[in-house]
Amino acid sequence: MNFKENESAQKLRGGYYTPSDLAAFIARWVKEISPKRILEPSCGDGVFFGALAAVEGFEKTRVTGFELNAGEAEKARARSRDLGLKADIHAQDFLEWAIEHLADPLVRFDAVVGNPPFVRYQYLPEPFQDRAEQIFKEMNLPFTKHTNAWVPFILASVSLLRPGGRLAMVVPAEIIHVTHAQSLRSYLGRECRRLVVIDPEEIWFSDTLQGAVILLAEKRSNDAEEAEGLGMVPVKGREFLNLDPSDVFNMPKAINGKTVEGKWTRALLNIETRSLFDQLADHKDVHRFKDIAKVDVGIVTGANKFFLVPNETVKTYGLDKFAHPMFGRSEHCPGVIYDERQHNRNAEKGNPTNFLWFVGQEEGMSKSVREYLAGGVAQKLHTRYKCRVRSPWYTVPSVYATEIGMLKRAHDTPRLILNTIGAYTTDTAYRIRTTQIVAEKLVGAFINPLTSLSAELEGRHYGGGVLELIPSEIEKLVIPLSSNARVDLQELDRSIRTYPTYSVLDRQGQIVLGALGLSRQDQRCVLEGWRSLRDRRHRTSSEEVAFDA
Repeated sequence: MNFKENESAQKLRGGYYTPSDLAAFIARWVKEISPKRILEPSCGDGVFFGALAAVEGFEKTRVTGFELNAGEAEKARARSRDLGLKADIHAQDFLEWAIEHLADPLVRFDAVVGNPPFVRYQYLPEPFQDRAEQIFKEMNLPFTKHTNAWVPFILASVSLLRPGGRLAMVVPAEIIHVTHAQSLRSYLGRECRRLVVIDPEEIWFSDTLQGAVILLAEKRSNDAEEAEGLGMVPVKGREFLNLDPSDVFNMPKAINGKTVEGKWTRALLNIETRSLFDQLADHKDVHRFKDIAKVDVGIVTGANKFFLVPNETVKTYGLDKFAHPMFGRSEHCPGVIYDERQHNRNAEKGNPTNFLWFVGQEEGMSKSVREYLAGGVAQKLHTRYKCRVRSPWYTVPSVYATEIGMLKRAHDTPRLILNTIGAYTTDTAYRIRTTQIVAEKLVGAFINPLTSLSAELEGRHYGGGVLELIPSEIEKLVIPLSSNARVDLQELDRSIRTYPTYSVLDRQGQIVLGALGLSRQDQRCVLEGWRSLRDRRHRTSSEEVAFDA
């Protein structure tokens, strides 16, 4: 977990300014509707002002800008004056102003441009957290405290847009898939005639791993106008900036229905793959994860480095009585079986293979154990929230092991791990219990192109491109479970340790999807769908070779 005190001032204020060529493209697009009033809710030092001034047609346009940082707001004022732009710059919080004016029909804009702050909710000062939540309440939308600051910024901006108006913003690429943006996605789908996301392969902000996209939205002119849905424009490089923005906006075929109602990741797939996925999801031998298994978070220690230790620490402090086998990282589990042999390998490498489960009062423990606990107090671990609410602080609750584990994050595709030695897992992993199937069959069937594609559609990723799934997303995964499928778990374990993921999924597709009666061509269609989303997440291009049938 990242803590506020460890973050840079730039990251805490979300101050990553838009490259001038992207701002110019946005300015050209909104100019097409000849806007008289433009809103820039997070203008910074005025990057977009330069773009607006450089495009003919904004001479009579009035720009209203907001910038919380007084120094940056003054730079924006100076820039607007130097450029001859008619601009009113407010050195105040845009959300505070928006809450006061959302209900006023006279306060509406023809266009909104900008780059809202990329700031986590928990990093916002309390007054700004309250205002972010208030935006959701004013608009009768579900709110979660995982919400990033850019979400209420866009919500308020669209609400302040006149019917038929346009919004063009550089926003985090996570708008496509994160759960906390679902209220925003649903709202945009209802309010806008057409939505287009320009999705680059590259990272536009060199100082951050945060991927970004351009969101182009045109609000419906009236309630009777049909909402077309969402279109995706994948781009590589900056060549698209030379095109007419209107051509780019009209380029993709808009998709509606499931694609806009939930996560927008589906829109990244071609229609053939989307149709095949939906067809397979309805197959009698394909199940949702929640119907065949239950998922629970791993053990929450509150201080993993203290409670997860290597053998050397156990030996030094005589902690054998309290030490239990555990795993919690991908390097601990390179295959799909966690057994005594793998556990010993991890121990030999000096990995923290022991979970310390202290039971009883400190007074009854040996001197060396008390010394170890005193070391935790010296580090002030007992003052951490998860520890201080326990009595005593070192007694970890909800300690149990399950026959299957699953790491929370994955580089290529998630795996289930058969836990043959009853090892414990921390909250870097999930504990899985089957309800309708034996553990070995579920672990073997889980690795296949369809489930991997499902994970890409349901999961989320942030900087660095690692896939993450939370329990509610895992529950939605589709799992093919034909009685005709025969997976050799030992062979699968060796393959995962030896071969590239693409090759393993291809072979598993022949076994698991082939047992459903799926043709080799359709198996590869699903596999390529997974590959395309995996490569986008990694921001790479790949040409991988499948196994021959």
